[in-house]
Amino acid sequence: TPAADYSFLFPLLAESTRAAIKASLLSSLQTEQSKANVKKLCDTISELASSVVATRGWPELLPFLFQCVNSKNPNLEESALLIFSRLAQNVGETTETLIPHLNTLHSVFFNCLSNPSSCDVRIAALSASVSFIQCISNPKDRDAFQDLLPLMMQTLTEALNSGLEATAQEALELLIELAGTEPRFLRRQIMEVVGSMLQIAEAESLEEGTRHLAIEFIITLAEARERAPGMMRKLPQFIRRLFWVLMNLLVDIEDEPDWYNAESEDEDAGETSNYGVGQECLDRLSISLGGNTVVPVASELFPVFLAASEWQKRHAALIALAQIAEGCSKVMIRNLEQVVSMVLNSFHDAHPRVRWAAINAIGQLSTDLGPELQTQYHQRVLPALAGAMDDFQNPRVQVSPIS
Repeated sequence: TPAADYSFLFPLLAESTRAAIKASLLSSLQTEQSKANVKKLCDTISELASSVVATRGWPELLPFLFQCVNSKNPNLEESALLIFSRLAQNVGETTETLIPHLNTLHSVFFNCLSNPSSCDVRIAALSASVSFIQCISNPKDRDAFQDLLPLMMQTLTEALNSGLEATAQEALELLIELAGTEPRFLRRQIMEVVGSMLQIAEAESLEEGTRHLAIEFIITLAEARERAPGMMRKLPQFIRRLFWVLMNLLVDIEDEPDWYNAESEDEDAGETSNYGVGQECLDRLSISLGGNTVVPVASELFPVFLAASEWQKRHAALIALAQIAEGCSKVMIRNLEQVVSMVLNSFHDAHPRVRWAAINAIGQLSTDLGPELQTQYHQRVLPALAGAMDDFQNPRVQVSPIS
């Protein structure tokens, strides 16, 4: 059953009891050694503070937290930052209580993000910084935190350089949250931030999960077009690099024997997590940026992949074409001859999986580029599909025109 909300009980307690509870919580935070228990204490203090700080019901708390972050004790610094982060997330009266302390908090976050000895403190400072940037409603107050951004990015790069990928992934998730909610905060330093994320996405030595999160950050920025219109469209050189990364994720596919059995449900056999991320992100990128931005890049890269000797690259080009069709339909309809010819040429590819991808692409294009495609090209498309049904050596390809 869900945990009951007992917050209404605290004000009913005697003043001496309330004071004893608050003092005990702060005392325990200073002495507790277990990480798990410290986290629970931070959560409890944050929850309680959210209900009483606004009414000045815990005057000792903020001085205590500022004392902790200046204590040179990494455990206390981290705990105080976690509590600051939680308090900022409870938007409302609590946040207004913290606004007068913004200058002090800025200094705290700046110093803790620069902490040379503790990665945990830097990550906690990153979390607190992101939480405060999100909760500050006054743009001028928010802009005062701009100089934290290089340090926030440095927290990420230092974790990667130290081989701490789990920590780096935690930092990436926090930065993705910021990109989704406050993309304008990144505008002034967008070149540096996106450039760093692309370097991570391109680094094949890193874990897949780390690279995928860096890609997610850029896609999230691209999708934030209502909050920050046109920001990513102004970076065509980065769009090309990202598209190349996503295309290469699609190349990560194995030639699984199960795929060839048309009676099985293994149409996805051989597809990897890289492949799945590549598919999803090409779709999202094309929808968010549109054909005028994406099609010129695709038109440059598709012929390179289609001319490759590796079947995986030829397959990737056709899958990518199908993925971007929805978001790029208006521009692609103006170039139907080129698009249709590109796909129909692959109906004769030497590899069955490439031929299947071509048939799949025609099916997707018929949906996204219809009815123009059917009206103008049925005399070429229908015979090609009929010919594929004669591929008796490859049942999966043979049945795909009617599936």
